[in-house]
Amino acid sequence: MGARAHARLGREGGRLNGEGGAGGTEVAVPPEADGWRADRALAHALGLSRARAAALFAAGEVTRGGRPLAADARVAAGDRLAVARTPASAAVPEGAPTPERLPLRVVYEDDDLLVVDKPAGMVVHPAAGHREGTLVNALLGRGGPLASQDPQRPGIVHRLDKDTSGLLVVAKEERVRRALSDLIARHEVERTYVAVVRGHLPAARGRVEAPLGRHPRDRLRQAVRGDGRPAVTHFAVLEQHARGAVVECRLETGRTHQIRVHLASLGCPVAGDPLYGTAADRRSGEGQLLHAARLAFPHPRDGRPVVCESPWPERILAARDRLRRGLDPLAPGGADAGARGSGA
Repeated sequence: MGARAHARLGREGGRLNGEGGAGGTEVAVPPEADGWRADRALAHALGLSRARAAALFAAGEVTRGGRPLAADARVAAGDRLAVARTPASAAVPEGAPTPERLPLRVVYEDDDLLVVDKPAGMVVHPAAGHREGTLVNALLGRGGPLASQDPQRPGIVHRLDKDTSGLLVVAKEERVRRALSDLIARHEVERTYVAVVRGHLPAARGRVEAPLGRHPRDRLRQAVRGDGRPAVTHFAVLEQHARGAVVECRLETGRTHQIRVHLASLGCPVAGDPLYGTAADRRSGEGQLLHAARLAFPHPRDGRPVVCESPWPERILAARDRLRRGLDPLAPGGADAGARGSGA
């Protein structure tokens, strides 16, 4: 049976590959937790404190492949962690996100999932300092079912950074979320971005293969590290100008900040990037000029192709227009609207 068939949902509506026994649960390690300690990954997936998750491991209640799992074992995206009993604290976590009626652009929807176009500046799910105004709050305010394995992140399959705009897929049922996570882990989801960068890329097209891990001194940043997780980004220069370029990037893997770190490693940081850009970028307050423009995947129910595209947002078009005029991509003042094309 092919990889795509493994990811499809059963038409009978039963459980997909099992969800644990009575009183228990099964957690699929999400892509962003690839390479994490098992206790951290479980806490992240169930909305638990690290101490509560560690207690479950200490009690021998967490297994992988039917074997007891140590708290400090490393897990991979798509791994299934079985918990003998569902922690009570996972059912209704303190500070669960609240519904909010917020503008939300939906570009595709069916009975199983939806694809949304997230604006720059919106955090995907509640976290410290961002309890309101997130994509999750907007999804809850919109109404309708959402996958609920993680009450803090209902429906969320993958994430975009706060200042990255564009397309994300959201699952309405837990088995759909697991199937989509499996597709991402097997590199069957096409994620294409457009970025405005500084400098000149070394080639018109290329492939960056550089492992990524936590920066040794700054926990907010990622870095290219020999002991990091494998990471691959494909790029193609759409327009090259004196002060920068417009670049299309396609993810082969999906590590934290991957495109931002890989482009910066080539000497071409994303314009406006407060973590990997220039001093001017950090002062600008603009945020990285990065947009998830295309999302394509086989539908988890029947394998039919789902292809979604998002037009380039105004800030990407404005930065491109400045480059065409020989200006810095973040130069103050308006751009020449007459010079604009259709974007993507």
